Amino acid sequence: MDKESLKDILKNVSAGSTSVEDALKTLMHIYLEDIDYAHIDHHRSLRKGFPEVIFGEGKTAGQISGIMEKMAIQEEIILVTRADKEKAESVLLRFPEAVYHEEARMIVWKKKETPMQGRGKILVLSAGTSDIPVAKEAYITAQAMGNEVDYIFDVGVAGIHRLFDHRNIIDNASVLVVVAGMEGALPSVVAGMVSRPVIAVPTSIGYGVSFGGLTALFAMLNSCSSNVAVVNIDNGFGAGYMASMINRM
Repeated sequence: MDKESLKDILKNVSAGSTSVEDALKTLMHIYLEDIDYAHIDHHRSLRKGFPEVIFGEGKTAGQISGIMEKMAIQEEIILVTRADKEKAESVLLRFPEAVYHEEARMIVWKKKETPMQGRGKILVLSAGTSDIPVAKEAYITAQAMGNEVDYIFDVGVAGIHRLFDHRNIIDNASVLVVVAGMEGALPSVVAGMVSRPVIAVPTSIGYGVSFGGLTALFAMLNSCSSNVAVVNIDNGFGAGYMASMINRM
């Protein structure tokens, strides 16, 4: 439940169009709700400005749907991350209005379109085509949180001229999310071009000594560009969320 929803309930009680008893039923689980396998944080929208996001990996389709059913009573939007196709198909049988983004492995359920809350444009870049699933997770997250978002894919340092071809859109972004595997060099290059925050996302893409993304992570943490911050390996969601928070300020 967000602040506007809470205001509407209080206004309706004050105006007499909603009874105290009905308002009480609606607000009964405003803090949290225990459904045995999950404690749902209904208060998160009020506290942080966006609902709790369901991490689908390790949960059954039934557990995901059960959490969504409780959240949908109070929330305008629900995101599920790391949901494989089989789980998503089962969830969509119970929530046919939801959308599954297979490449990003995300389910997005909305009661209505999220109003724009960002002050500028977020730009998501991927170094390679293989990095796109993580980049798409960042893109969909930032978009769902009420931002104007654009993307440029496959502009890594092995063909740096591809990046420079998009100089105008890069210069006009308020926040940039840069996703890269292999040696993880692209965020440093992009950050050296702009005066905006760059959120670097290492991916687990690469051969042998990429060590599942550790090489890219260490490279990004050691960036000589001072406007780079780094999230965890393959954490497109975290990058999209942080970019949205920065873009609201």
